[in-house]
Amino acid sequence: MKKLLWLDDYRNPLERDWLVFSPIPHPFETIWVKSYKEFVDWIEKNGLPDAICFDHDLAGEHYDVYHNTDYTLEEYYLTSDREMTGYDAAKWLVEYCLDRDIDIPKFNVQSANPDGARNIRGLLINYNKFRYEKENG
Repeated sequence: MKKLLWLDDYRNPLERDWLVFSPIPHPFETIWVKSYKEFVDWIEKNGLPDAICFDHDLAGEHYDVYHNTDYTLEEYYLTSDREMTGYDAAKWLVEYCLDRDIDIPKFNVQSANPDGARNIRGLLINYNKFRYEKENG
C-alpha cells in the first residue's frame, strides 16, 4: 500500500478531511509526524514514502514569528536557537535525495503560513527542475 507522510504539529490528517491535500489518490496509509525530528527519523528508518504533505509552522514559536512584524521569515531562518520548521524538513529532504541521486516524492503543502508554504513549494519545485535538467540535458 502507498504511504503518505503527513508533517504537521496541529492538523490531524484523519480529521476534517485534511487528506484532500494528498498528492496521491486513495487508498494509502497515512503516517502522521509532528516535528522535524520525527520527519527525519521516519525517513531514515523507513526510506521515502510515496508522498509527503508539509506544514511550515511546527512549534508555537513559529506562529509567533509569523505574526511578529519586527523581522522577516528569512531573518528568522538565520537565528541559531530556533525550532525547526517544515521548510527545514524540505531542505533536509532535498539533501537526502541529492545524496542518493533520486527524485523527491510527490508533495503538497497544507500550511496556513503563505510565506512558509511558498518557500517549501519553491525549494521542492526547483529541485524537480534540477533533476529534470540533469537527466534531459
